[in-house]
Amino acid sequence: MKTLGGICPIIATPFTKTGELDLDSLKNLLRVLAEGGCDALTLFGIAGEYYKLSDAEQDIMARITADECHALGVPSIMSVTKHSTACAVETAKKLEALGADCLMLLPPFFLKPSGEELYNHMLAVCRSVKIPVMIQYAPEQTGVAIAPSVFERLSNEAPNAMYYKIECKPAGKYISTMLAGENKSLRIFVGNAGYQLIEALDRGASGVMPGCSMFDVYIKAYNAYMSGDRAEAMRIHTALLEILNHIRQNVEMIIFYEKRILKRRGIIESDFCRTPSFASDEYFDRLFDEYYERISGYFTV
Repeated sequence: MKTLGGICPIIATPFTKTGELDLDSLKNLLRVLAEGGCDALTLFGIAGEYYKLSDAEQDIMARITADECHALGVPSIMSVTKHSTACAVETAKKLEALGADCLMLLPPFFLKPSGEELYNHMLAVCRSVKIPVMIQYAPEQTGVAIAPSVFERLSNEAPNAMYYKIECKPAGKYISTMLAGENKSLRIFVGNAGYQLIEALDRGASGVMPGCSMFDVYIKAYNAYMSGDRAEAMRIHTALLEILNHIRQNVEMIIFYEKRILKRRGIIESDFCRTPSFASDEYFDRLFDEYYERISGYFTV
């Protein structure tokens, strides 16, 4: 597998109107994202509602995603979110066997394990597989802070821990600190819906992992930046920020509206979200409609 970079969105979990997994919509979503130019597709991110899925449902989605991504010729990244080290190692091995090209590891945060416990967990998972591992650093969601030096130590002891998704706020200095370290094999991605896309790329990040509903707009901004047209990249990114500032006031809110966008674009059949979820109102929806009309001109499909 080539080195990961570019736009690697989080796959939404489509449900039917009555709340069951909608596997046909999942397959169509994967196809649209792959054929639309995404560089990799990421399963079980926080924006993918992994925490609302049963183990059996996760197994089904992982198998379908691995198969479809291989058929479509796009790498799959699958997240390991178990809080027990034994369960996380088991999940990592299972996802590798299913055909995941890379794992994304969310370090455990329930009851706030100690720094050494966190480190041992990450090291055990990385050493349990041969495929690359991306560590997701999301202290706002987990409440667990980890210093950049810890990740550098991890990559030195487990060379397949070569990718890091940085979602602290602000993320810029953290990204620069990691890339200034002695280990030059590290590759940094930025999350947080790509709010810091321009700054992250300026600081040396390799890619962005936003939600999937407006994937083509992120691709346009990224491609403009990489072609040397930073002003155009900033113009497109500014258009994105308008709608993001409205729909991402909390995580459940952006999941709600990401699905509404996907449904409106005809990519998934239903925008159902399992509870607990965001409850909209007439004003939220009216303002969303205004922002949607402004950004929809950037869509390619």
